[in-house]
Amino acid sequence: MYYKELYVFENSTPVKAIIRNYGKDDFNHLIRVQQEAFPPPFPEELWWNTEQLTNHITLFPEGALCVEIEGRIAGSITGLTVKIDDGDENHSWAEITDNGYIRNHDPNGNTLYIVDICISPSYRKLGLGKWMMQSMYETVVHLGLERLLGGGRMPGYHLYSADLSIEQYAEKVLEGELKDPVVSFLLRCGRTPVRPVANYLEDEESLNYGMLMEWKNPFKR
Repeated sequence: MYYKELYVFENSTPVKAIIRNYGKDDFNHLIRVQQEAFPPPFPEELWWNTEQLTNHITLFPEGALCVEIEGRIAGSITGLTVKIDDGDENHSWAEITDNGYIRNHDPNGNTLYIVDICISPSYRKLGLGKWMMQSMYETVVHLGLERLLGGGRMPGYHLYSADLSIEQYAEKVLEGELKDPVVSFLLRCGRTPVRPVANYLEDEESLNYGMLMEWKNPFKR
């Protein structure tokens, strides 16, 4: 099981945070975070439900992490392990995560796949997302997996889609000419791009594209 204490900063003030595995007693708090992060008109059926959360802590508890600030859950990150080889990454979020139910979790997989990362809006300036991602990198190393992989939205793409292909947009983000809220965040977390995937998720801003981004285990060749 995973448990880590650290300090994050609210402006110049250190604030103690705890990153740990979540359990059944946390379910209502995790759903609250989803509701705060994705308020209406976001469809409420896409928030976590108790069946999904039960699967997370039963099938792959190592991939079910939350972060606490002063005893209150401020965010969560969830994953599963799958077998994916380089060049075989053409999938949708729904296919690879079993729509968040992770019944396709493969204990013998080579890749930790990120299902979701979510931070309550009132805690988003503390850098918690980056720390939770770091905790998942540590899980990759602990389990001896080859890499972490996941797809990110590209919410800035719709602003440039008339003039740029998705590949051109991604290249300009990597060159620093453009900033994308999600891809740029993942780059800051240490992730590197694999490739954009069409029909990855339903998202008008991204035109349904997702950018697959990985973190390779530095102890594995």
